[in-house]
Parts: sequence; structure tokens; C-alpha cells
Amino acid sequence: MKKVLVLGGGFAGVEAAIALQKSKSFEVTLVSNRDYLYLYPISIWIPTDGIQFKNVKLPLQKIQKAFPFRLVIDKVVSIRTAENKVELQHQVLDYDYLVVAIGADKLQPKGVDHTFTICGAPEGNLAFRDAFQALVKKGEGKIAIGFGGNPKDKSAVRGGPGFELIFNIDHYLRKKGLRDKFELNFFAPMEQPGARMGKGALKMMGKLFAKRNLHQHLGKKIVQFEADGVVFEDNSKLTSDLTMFISAGTGSSVFKQSDLPLTEAGFIHIDKYCKVIGSDNVWAVGDSAGLEGTDFVAKQGHLAEIMGRFAAHNILQTETGGSDFQNYHEHISILCVMDTGDGAAYVYRDIHKEYIIPMPVVGHWMKKGWGWYQKWTKTGKIPRLPGL
Repeated sequence: MKKVLVLGGGFAGVEAAIALQKSKSFEVTLVSNRDYLYLYPISIWIPTDGIQFKNVKLPLQKIQKAFPFRLVIDKVVSIRTAENKVELQHQVLDYDYLVVAIGADKLQPKGVDHTFTICGAPEGNLAFRDAFQALVKKGEGKIAIGFGGNPKDKSAVRGGPGFELIFNIDHYLRKKGLRDKFELNFFAPMEQPGARMGKGALKMMGKLFAKRNLHQHLGKKIVQFEADGVVFEDNSKLTSDLTMFISAGTGSSVFKQSDLPLTEAGFIHIDKYCKVIGSDNVWAVGDSAGLEGTDFVAKQGHLAEIMGRFAAHNILQTETGGSDFQNYHEHISILCVMDTGDGAAYVYRDIHKEYIIPMPVVGHWMKKGWGWYQKWTKTGKIPRLPGL
């Protein structure tokens, strides 16, 4: 059997490995630098003790048990497509087909080490939780939550978790009777952060920010972070006792050590079938890939999974001489259940329509249920629902 090597144990890589293994047509190996799939969308509740860190992790061995691909826990060092080889920290693997899904690195603005983040290494969320809980114990403070952009690739911005976090912190402090002791600030260099979700979602968030007395600092470039706040291009400063910042993505440093074609932002250049430009046997999916197709395309988990499945399908078509290739451009959408702590809103946008459905109370539990759904489907306990 031909060998398919999947690099990356995130949503895109795991989905590709599962689909390839289910085809029973290849010898599939999944390489990951950690032994679990981290469910980022539900990690927003870690700081407010709404979920335990261990319950956000899904061991890859449990997925492997249901879909018995080979699992290698190691770090990717470089990709040598001219030789059909991948250099890992402890070994070198060869392949007939390759799927690259190792994610992205983060831009490093000046002084970013003075901030915490919930969208980097999973352990970073624990560090923010501890700092936040220490401030809660103190009983007062100023908290700043924000995200940045990548002018070379607008799809690499990840702002949704920042919105959800500030809403959940607000709700948490209100439950504890401490909200009036804390100043909550949201900042971003864009004039309208969240605009990709559509006009309805933008309007709803504006009302929610006003209702909850969440201050916004928008449209000013971030010059640097300091121990006590954020400095903007007009020399103004947002004072903060605790800052959580989500840097925009940029291409992985691994790609610089490889012979892959890259976009201006350093992501892998692919076509609409997720195949790497100029290659016959390499695909790139999820945050590793340079996305195109619409002006609002975003690197979200659901699109990463679609790309993972499509890459697997298109590899099978290539191997069998088929022509029914699947195009990820046709499935680009913004889709999220934006949690507010006491409810949520279902947000959807594609090239044909956009809408937002407020879901008080039940929406929060729907997002909780999504976490269980991910665990059950990825371990083969229940079948995946069409479209989800």
C-alpha cells in the first residue's frame, strides 16, 4: 500500500488522517508534536473555571484506537518534498503522499512577552487562568483583551476567542459580585474587528459591548506592550493589570527550512483542491495553508476539517486516476457559536447569505455539547452528522 504521511495533530490533520484511514487504501501515519488534540473552541472557559484543562484535551491514542493509523509523537524539523522525506527531531520518514497540517506560528510584536494568550500553546491558557484568578482574589483591577492583524494575510486573524473571553469574564465577575471593581477593555488595530462575520453580527456585538460596559479601543496600530499596558501609534496608552493578546498567524518556521512554495505571509501556496502549487503528491490544509476564495475567508476549525477531508478525498482520486476532485473554495464560510457566558449567538456567513441567531441560555449549552460531539465522533462512538 502507498504511504500517506499527515503532519499535525490539530483539527485539519486529525480529520485528514481519519478520512484516509477510513478509505482503507493507504498506510497512514499521523505525526504530532503533542499526544492530544486540543479543542481550542471550548478552551475559552478555562480561565473562568468553566471547564478543566484535562477536559479540553482529547488523547490521540483514543482517536487512533477507533481509526488505527500509525501515530508518531515527534516534532517536524523540515520537509524535503524533492526527496519525499520529512525530517523529525528524532527520525526521518518517507512518504508517497504528504498532508501538511502543522498549523502556524504567531507574529511577535514588541513586548508581547508582557501578555498572555489563549490561542497559542495550550499551556498558555493555564498561565492566563492563574493570573486572572490571582487578580480576582485581589478583588479589583484593569483587564485588557485584544487581538492583532497580519497585513499580509487577513485570513490569519483570530479574534473570535477574544470576544468570547471578554464576555465570559464579564459574566463571571458579575456572578461573583465584583464587576464594578474591574475595568474591562477590548482593543484591536482594525476599525471594525469582527466585520468578517457580517453586518448583523457586528451590530449585535456593538450592543453587547455597550450593555455590559466593555470599553473599546479600536483602529489604532499597536506599537508595543509593556508590563502595565498597551501603547498605540498615537502615543496613547491603555493601562492594564492583565493583558490577553491573540497575535495573528504567520507561516511556520518549519516552512523556511523546507522546499515548499510560500505566500507573502509565509503560508504554503495551494490551489483550490488543497494541493501544493507545483507538486503532484503534497497537500496543505488548515492554518498551514494560504487561503483564498473570498474576502472574508478565515482560518477556522470547521474549514480546517473540511480541507482535511477534501485533501484525503483528492489524494484517493489521484491514486485511483479519478477526476472528482473536491474544491474547498465552494465551502468557505464563517461559522461560530459565539459564547457569552450566559448564552450564545449562532453566526453564519457565506457568499450567498449571512445571519445571526441569538440563543440566550441554550446557546451556551449547545457550545458545551459541541465539545462532547467532537470527542464522540473522533473516537468513533457516534457517526458524524452531515455538514457538521
